[in-house]
Amino acid sequence: MRKIILFLSLLLSFGGLLAQEDFLAQQYFDDGDYEKAVVFYEKLVDKNPRRTDYAESLVATYQQLERYADAQNFLQDKIDAGNAYPTLLIELGYNYTLQDMPDKAMEYYERAIAKIDENPNFGYGTGYRFQKYVLLDWALKAYTKAMELNPQLDYNYQMARIYGEQGDIEKMYVSYLNLVSEGKTSRSNVLRQIDDFITADPENENNLLFKRVLLKNVQKNPNLLWNELLSWLFVQQKQYDSAFRQEKALYKRMDAPSIQRINGLGVLALDDGDTETAREIFEYIADNSGDEITRLDARLNLIDIQLLDADDKVRDKVQKQFDELMAMHGYKNRTLQLQVAYANFLAFERDTPKPAIDILKKSLDLPLNTRVNAFVKLALGDILVYDKKFNQALIYFSQVQKNLKNDVLGQNARFKVAQTSFYKGDFDWALTQLKVLRSSTSQLMANDAMQLSLLISDNSFEDSTQTALKKYARADLLAYQNKTKDAIAELDVILQDHKGEKIEDEALLKQAELLEEVKDYEAAEFNYRKITEFYANGILADDAHFALGELYRKVFDEPEKAKAEYEKIIYNYQDSYYFPQARKNFRVLRGDSIN
Repeated sequence: MRKIILFLSLLLSFGGLLAQEDFLAQQYFDDGDYEKAVVFYEKLVDKNPRRTDYAESLVATYQQLERYADAQNFLQDKIDAGNAYPTLLIELGYNYTLQDMPDKAMEYYERAIAKIDENPNFGYGTGYRFQKYVLLDWALKAYTKAMELNPQLDYNYQMARIYGEQGDIEKMYVSYLNLVSEGKTSRSNVLRQIDDFITADPENENNLLFKRVLLKNVQKNPNLLWNELLSWLFVQQKQYDSAFRQEKALYKRMDAPSIQRINGLGVLALDDGDTETAREIFEYIADNSGDEITRLDARLNLIDIQLLDADDKVRDKVQKQFDELMAMHGYKNRTLQLQVAYANFLAFERDTPKPAIDILKKSLDLPLNTRVNAFVKLALGDILVYDKKFNQALIYFSQVQKNLKNDVLGQNARFKVAQTSFYKGDFDWALTQLKVLRSSTSQLMANDAMQLSLLISDNSFEDSTQTALKKYARADLLAYQNKTKDAIAELDVILQDHKGEKIEDEALLKQAELLEEVKDYEAAEFNYRKITEFYANGILADDAHFALGELYRKVFDEPEKAKAEYEKIIYNYQDSYYFPQARKNFRVLRGDSIN
């Protein structure tokens, strides 16, 4: 037994030493300290002569040190030992390429290709190694020869990728589409590869080429797949009306049609501001879906579109639509979205919170599961806040928070507790809740919690009476109640009475966002610009730069100005919440392909 224990101890000790040497070798190589790396790799190869990864790393280290002769001797010894895998021949050929000896390199590349005659299964490894060194013509030779020798092998997927790397985009498209139509790879897999070459610009050469290839396939072989891919292309180009035509064609031709694809397109168009196409889509769903809930959702989306820019006449019209829908569906578990939407309309659009509260309390009498119950309670709490019944709202939010502690709904409830306490003027309790949320798994919620937390703490330190903060809370509540003009006026009071205080940049930002809502874009731009000029080192500077970028991109149609704002975030605010989106928007405006 003691001998066995001693043997195991020695074995574990050896394994640990090997792992340590492996780690150090890789670390030195990654750090560019090749003199130290080569010492460890020589030891590792000596101890593990069959480990190809160590052998390849040693060769790569020799090459970094320009010790080409050592690399050549090492590889030649391996090859002379017999049964050499073709990759060793490629490595030796590449070693000559590094020494600018193309004829000698070609000799070994040809020998590697010849090895495939002995065993066609060498095709994949050989082609892949050629690809590693961007020897793409040689990689195509390897894959093609292997498939000729053994028709059971299929490397068309690898070859399609090479065509793209070579710039033969049409051949790449044709190859990928052949693969997906023959069922040799998935549609999603192909789209991931093609997405690298497609931009949001419909006039981009690669976009036009993909469209032509798809239309040729439609003419040769009518297949629903081509309609799906055309729809995908139009969505990338934000041409939702064209995508809708394709989706309708798909819906009509399917054996078991599902309208969910069309519904998803409608939501996408609405989120992206194409309200006209979204309206057409939801009207189509409302007229054609055989499912009661899907039709209801479509009608609720149509109501949302009407309310985007509504006056009292439109609200009266919407009121009748809601009354009809409530008469048709009543109070049911399956139609809770209707009751919540109607309650929100009554409170936030009609300024009649009492009947809204009654609707949601009645809905809570239905047999609901925990999450659905929480959803209704959150909606009810929102309307109670609107009605300034803060203590009642806190009861409902706290119940959800307690019942769903580790759920996103529970975190949302905690934020609403903090927000409601803020409106109420209980800033200390709001801070207590926000400290927990700053480590939220939701980045957006964590960011919102951080912003509100800093607003409270920054404006409590210098002003113990919290006078300006109380005014800001009133303005924020007015904005929450959709009383936008009143909120803007209240923020004006802060900007006049508390000029130069900590609260000023917060008031400027909030007012600018509200000015955008009432379409006073020039005034909003003035506020954002004031923040970037006078509070360039403040915590809201990145918010202002991003808002300006969005304003120039979406409203003023001044892409160069938008790029300048996004670029400031990219270079000056790399830890900003807006950094990923600013970088993406900048690249789109520059004309890059975006994955």
